[in-house]
Amino acid sequence: MNNKIKNIEETYRKIVSESEQHLQKARKHIARISFLRVILFTEAVVSFFLFYNRGWNYILPLSVLPFFVFIWLVKIHNRWFYRKDYLKKKIEINRQELKALHGDFTAFDAGNEYIDPTHLYSFDLDVFGDKSLFQAANRTSTNIGSRHLADWFKHPLEEKERIVKRQEAVGELSKELEYRQNFRLFGLLNSANATKTSEVYEWANAPIRYRKHLLLRILPACIALLNACFIGAAIAGALPFTLAGIVFVGCVTFSFVFTQGITKLQITYGKKLQILSAYADQILLTERKEIRSENLRALQNELTAHGKKASQALHRLSHLLNGLDQRNNILVSTILNGLFFWELRQVMRIEQWKEENGAELPQWLEAIGEMDAYCSLATFAYNHPDYIYPDVSTLPFELEAEALGHPLMAPERCVCNDINIEKRPSFIIITGANMAGKSTYLRTVGVNYLLASIGSPVWARKMIFTPTRLVTSLRTSDSLTDHESYFFAELKRLKLIIDKLRNGEKLFIILDEILKGTNSTDKQKGSFALIKQLISMNANGIIATHDLLLSTLADAFPENIRNYCFEADIANNELTFSYRMREGVAQNMNACFLMKKMGIAVIDD
Repeated sequence: MNNKIKNIEETYRKIVSESEQHLQKARKHIARISFLRVILFTEAVVSFFLFYNRGWNYILPLSVLPFFVFIWLVKIHNRWFYRKDYLKKKIEINRQELKALHGDFTAFDAGNEYIDPTHLYSFDLDVFGDKSLFQAANRTSTNIGSRHLADWFKHPLEEKERIVKRQEAVGELSKELEYRQNFRLFGLLNSANATKTSEVYEWANAPIRYRKHLLLRILPACIALLNACFIGAAIAGALPFTLAGIVFVGCVTFSFVFTQGITKLQITYGKKLQILSAYADQILLTERKEIRSENLRALQNELTAHGKKASQALHRLSHLLNGLDQRNNILVSTILNGLFFWELRQVMRIEQWKEENGAELPQWLEAIGEMDAYCSLATFAYNHPDYIYPDVSTLPFELEAEALGHPLMAPERCVCNDINIEKRPSFIIITGANMAGKSTYLRTVGVNYLLASIGSPVWARKMIFTPTRLVTSLRTSDSLTDHESYFFAELKRLKLIIDKLRNGEKLFIILDEILKGTNSTDKQKGSFALIKQLISMNANGIIATHDLLLSTLADAFPENIRNYCFEADIANNELTFSYRMREGVAQNMNACFLMKKMGIAVIDD
């Protein structure tokens, strides 16, 4: 582990240590406040029963005042509980990062729902799923953030300007550890209320039900005025209190007309909208952040469009929703509904919020989801200080890199290699023995090319590339459910590539062992024909093969095809691999040697 990584590890350990100390203090405060609340509540109740006959001079200081202090301590207690949860989660995420520095990403969502064997490259390159690239990079704390990050991995950028701007944004956030961690913490602390963004959008787009009726809009005020008149008259002695009570009970009964509809709305959307409080905290954090890069400023501006601050609006909605939850207290809701139809009034205030802000809500959530994805890539960059941001070429095609390594491999085990493709069309043909490193090299190139195209740093000493659509065929498999053979599945993949080229798309193609599902003669003939067609269609790529005869294509296309190999070295009856790519064609194959070593008879002709 180099010094840069050691410094990052020390930073995470320091955060854990300091947070543990603060957590101990928080627990002590909670214990003290809990004890004080018990004392105050007990004192207030006992004093009321002991002194209620002696008048307010005793009850007010000995019972009422302690009770109000008790209520105030409840709020303080809740704040400390939130503080405790915050610190526990902070310790947890920093311990997760310590494990991630050593290659353990199991604590992070792997994006299994995004696995798609038909995708152009993600299945072949292990972009999604357990021990995947997505899992290694994913630090999103919101559903919409996860979707944005997955979309970046599935649809990389193809324009230099957009890639450079995203690099700038990722680079800026990679230096903002405190912001990134707080952003993630606010999302994780509310993850229990997580819901699909589509359900929030559904609520925002649903028509209002109550405010559209003028009579219902004025009804709460009318009921409040009616109660005020009768209660005021009763206090003045003009009417008996019994009559005021009858009016109150009548109002309570009348309010039940709306209870069923309001309950349905609360059940359908109430809990689902509570997640907006998490977005509100993340938005407030982002609104206050000083930002320089163009992409991040654009996201920040979306949160304050039309003179509205998204955080204030969402906090207000959260307050209204929490207020509506008071109807679950039967005593409180009965009194409030009887006095001024409080449930109806509260629902119409929520509807008014939707009228004022519903159109901007999707924009706010999409912006904060994109910021969530940026924070993930920025953490990936922070945890890999030796990675570099590649230069983006404007040539028809260029891919040059030194010391490429696979991000999912341990640094001490990874052997880095170079690549150099300078023109279009151009192909590299790689030959070599089993287990020599061909497939790993293909995935290393593909993964780093993908990371470069989404604006992320890559594992290389230096790299320059032309962003082009990536297509791979590395692990085509049978499909029993579709009654599809291995060979036919591979042909479909190759046809997809040819069709895209015919449609004028520029592709960077990575193939491992063309036409694996047919016999040697047929495979060889088809492979020759395919590579010649790819060259004629102005494509670029890498092809790994065991068929040494494919290397002779370099004689027919000396300007467009170059041969490289991964060699298996046999010395003193032992097989060794350097995993270093070399120029030329492989000389040693290891299948028969390994069979003999394992005691399997190999009969020479």
